[in-house]
Amino acid sequence: MTETLVSFEDVLAAYDPAMGLEVHVELNTNSKMFCGCPTEFGAEPNTQVCPTCLGLPGAMPVVNRKAVESAIRIGLALNCDIAEWCRFARKNYFYPDMPKNFQTSQYDEPIAFDGHMDVEVDGETFRVEIERAHMEEDTGKSLHVGGATGRIHGADYSLVDYNRAGIPLIEIVTRPIMGAGEKAPEIAKAYVAQLRELIVALGVSDARMDQGSIRADVNLSLSPKGTGTLGTRSETKNVNSLRSVERAVRYEMQRHAGILDAGGSILQETRHWHEDTGITTSGREKSDAEDYRYFPEPDLVPVAPSREWVEELRGTLPENPTQKRARLQAEWGFSDLEMRDTVGAGAFGLVEETIAAGATPQAARKWWLSEMARRANDSGVEIGALGVSPAQVAAVQALVDGGTINDKLARQVFDGLLAGEGTPEEIVAARGLAIVSDEGALSAAVDNAIAANPDVADKIRDGKVAAAGALIGAVMKEMRGQADAGRVRELILEKLA
Repeated sequence: MTETLVSFEDVLAAYDPAMGLEVHVELNTNSKMFCGCPTEFGAEPNTQVCPTCLGLPGAMPVVNRKAVESAIRIGLALNCDIAEWCRFARKNYFYPDMPKNFQTSQYDEPIAFDGHMDVEVDGETFRVEIERAHMEEDTGKSLHVGGATGRIHGADYSLVDYNRAGIPLIEIVTRPIMGAGEKAPEIAKAYVAQLRELIVALGVSDARMDQGSIRADVNLSLSPKGTGTLGTRSETKNVNSLRSVERAVRYEMQRHAGILDAGGSILQETRHWHEDTGITTSGREKSDAEDYRYFPEPDLVPVAPSREWVEELRGTLPENPTQKRARLQAEWGFSDLEMRDTVGAGAFGLVEETIAAGATPQAARKWWLSEMARRANDSGVEIGALGVSPAQVAAVQALVDGGTINDKLARQVFDGLLAGEGTPEEIVAARGLAIVSDEGALSAAVDNAIAANPDVADKIRDGKVAAAGALIGAVMKEMRGQADAGRVRELILEKLA
């Protein structure tokens, strides 16, 4: 079914958006939430399971203390209150990826609640209220074989890998974000980006969206402009990139408006995001909390973190990422716009690591926000998942600084890095990219350029040195870019003096 979309401008003229974000973070504990099974990513299917995470009769769960510790630290970093007493509940539903036919989660008594995070978009600060952060276990992973969509409908058969079932999760739920207007998509993206940055700084997860260790569910509704009410919401599940978070919010705003303008009603449902087409499709009718028949988990005692333990964990929190950015912006000499662009591209941590590896701040920013961002966009991946490390970028810049290559040749080195051809130094040697330092070869190339461009040469003899750029270009073309442009310029001016 083809959805009717309203232009984004027309949506804003008639409606106010409200959105809520649910972000699931897989914790990097060595064992699962309620058993001792390992949590290694990418292991052979169904090799990291036991009677407890498979829900076999008689198996008893035990809470992972490290997961509770990580949950408390996340709550503190989000300015949340930490519960003096909380407990787990059974969330009952039937689906193949949940072998127990219930998920052990938290319902009305979460570990952390009433927090906030301030995010910046275009120089303006927005406060996102955090309703709760609660602990739960992840589900297994289904693989649907056959069919055109890779989903269960139309598939020939399905396989389930239970390695992921039982991995510790923290779900961070915002209150409805209202009043964002045209900035709603950007605020959603900025919030998830900043939250991911915070999670990484805490060291509780690698927060890799490409591997599913952080996933966002986007809830959105529209209401008639100026009413201040909440409309019927849809929930787009498992959005797995920052770019997709922004696009999903924008698309759902346009889709909702199309239905409402036509006199229709929004169905409260879950929807699937399709990265390749940039649209959502219907999943299933959205359940309310009572449909899950929550009740306290009888096999687990309540969690009651002492105030002494909470304060001890507060002392382990790293520097707040927002404060850290302000400090490093001053150290690096970036303008406000340069820093906003760096953060917006998801490159702040990458730039920081590249500088730590020896590159200058401007060089690090240049490579990540131009060359790497372009390649990531062309490949449809997050910039951090491109396959080039900060240390490699710093090594390439060191070759530029040392005069071995120039910026143009550096781009060919990055080609080699992405192709897995070795270290930057090995790629330069194998591809023959080093700048030619032979004065005789450079002089001959300059002579050729002068002979081929007599009119330009005459202008330079007449004192119009700006015309030297044309001859430099001719020399660089003959030398396949492997010449020092500064030295070429010197030779041209010497010969035409």
